[in-house]
Amino acid sequence: MQLIVKHFNELTANELYEIYKLRAAVFVVEQNCAYQDIDEADKHAYHVFFQEDGALQAYLRIVEPGFCYEETLIGRVIAVKRRCGIGSRLLTEGIRVAEEKFGAEVIRIAAQTYAVPFYEQAGFKTVSQEFTEDGIPHVQMLRRK
Repeated sequence: MQLIVKHFNELTANELYEIYKLRAAVFVVEQNCAYQDIDEADKHAYHVFFQEDGALQAYLRIVEPGFCYEETLIGRVIAVKRRCGIGSRLLTEGIRVAEEKFGAEVIRIAAQTYAVPFYEQAGFKTVSQEFTEDGIPHVQMLRRK
């Protein structure tokens, strides 16, 4: 499995297509949630993903501090195969990249409530009450270095 880290303007057309295809399949279709997944934050982000034999296996984006929040933001975390450890590996890499590229001391995630234990294992702590975003329960979480 190959780890790839690219800023938006470094992505190939095919890589961007595969990223958007996976995000739409999960966050729009599977979760039955009509919302604008493709947004301006993509242009202000590093896109971190695992590929195997040219196929996208897991993905997240790291948005520069000050664009969405004061802190560096990790979002759109998804793995093709779930509960097999690839998501945890990717999140660990995402944290490393956020610290390396942005000097992140604090990283924010808007986590779907069901995924809170997953993020807690990586050191994130809930810092908000539950709220609904696009019809799905979320909480804000922070990880301090």
